Amino acid sequence: MADKKTLKVRQTGSPIRRAKDQRATLAGLGLNKLGRTSTLEDTPSVRGMVAKVAHLVEVVEG
Repeated sequence: MADKKTLKVRQTGSPIRRAKDQRATLAGLGLNKLGRTSTLEDTPSVRGMVAKVAHLVEVVEG
């Protein structure tokens, strides 16, 4: 079986004064403080979550 592809995402923006759904999306990605990174499986749903909060995160690897 092939290795699963992953994305490494770093939080660059604060969730303060953001919509509730954007804060929930960051939590779903496993992020809660500036500079934290999270390694996630590269799936369409994860890519959609990253796209929703693209102004608050950056993809480091993947």
